[in-house]
Amino acid sequence: MNKFHKTLFLMTMISGTLVAISSNSWLGMWLGLEINLLSIIPLLNNSKNMMSSEASIKYFITQAIASSILLMAAIMMILKTSMPFILQNNWMSILVLNSALLTKMGAAPFHFWFPEVMEGLSWNNSMIMLTWQKIAPMAVLMYVPKTINLITVAIMFCMLISGIMGFNQTSLRKILAYSSINHIGWMLASTIMFESLWMVYFVVYTIITLNIVLMFKSMNMFQVSQMSAVLKNNPQLKFMLSLNFLSLGGLPPFLGFMPKWLIIQELVRYNMTSIAIAMVILTILTIYFYIRLIISPLLFINTTTMIQMGKTSPSKFLMFFTNLVALMGLISCTLMFNWM
Repeated sequence: MNKFHKTLFLMTMISGTLVAISSNSWLGMWLGLEINLLSIIPLLNNSKNMMSSEASIKYFITQAIASSILLMAAIMMILKTSMPFILQNNWMSILVLNSALLTKMGAAPFHFWFPEVMEGLSWNNSMIMLTWQKIAPMAVLMYVPKTINLITVAIMFCMLISGIMGFNQTSLRKILAYSSINHIGWMLASTIMFESLWMVYFVVYTIITLNIVLMFKSMNMFQVSQMSAVLKNNPQLKFMLSLNFLSLGGLPPFLGFMPKWLIIQELVRYNMTSIAIAMVILTILTIYFYIRLIISPLLFINTTTMIQMGKTSPSKFLMFFTNLVALMGLISCTLMFNWM
């Protein structure tokens, strides 16, 4: 029964996202976001874990407030021709609408709820929060009118806050949360230009995050202090985890470098070179705490060989396959683009 109700709510959560991104009216968009919200709360909640109950309540309150603001902004835009004084300023309703969507996706400076919610979730729910829950707000943000100045400020805040706040974190879930905020900044930059560019970035980010979350879940790791002890006897896992963090940071020759390269190229084409330079410089902060995270397990001396293979379970096969895609993807994409 437990699995049945989780499957049911998972399907309605997916349906809510699809309704939101395929709707051609404000009411349909808002309805899809509400279906998505009401479906994920039972998935996040766990009666045996008080932290997950607290996280689900925080998530519900924040999302409900953001949905109310979004609905208010939609009403302001609909009634702007018939209402006097302040509602006739269309830019104000667009500003409120964009702020509500940024809050729903957890972008800085509206990120206050995101790391706290992540801290109380299991790795399965963390994966949903890091990836799937970003789709609907991002897609709606691409469809609605945007305030470029607000989006630019949000991009800079995402880069700066994620880099600074990630330094002193000891929780792996909070580190991935601040990493997600940094990647939200890159995705916001891609929404200014092309929808297809956002899709490429999101797919690559999802693949790399899936790799990291699968490895953390398989080893039952939640704190940075556990990494050296747990990875001591797992040289293959240690090697793959290190390379995936480098890929998540966007270092060549890994797959994570490709979407950032494309976004920088398009920003320069649109005469937004200063924003591109600032994004590259501030992303170095996140790369620094990625390297600090993996340097201790990497330097730990181990006598076991890295070629040694054990029994291959289905979850282990999935982990190796997704890692192969993430680590060899840039070479594959380069060869593919050369033949196109």
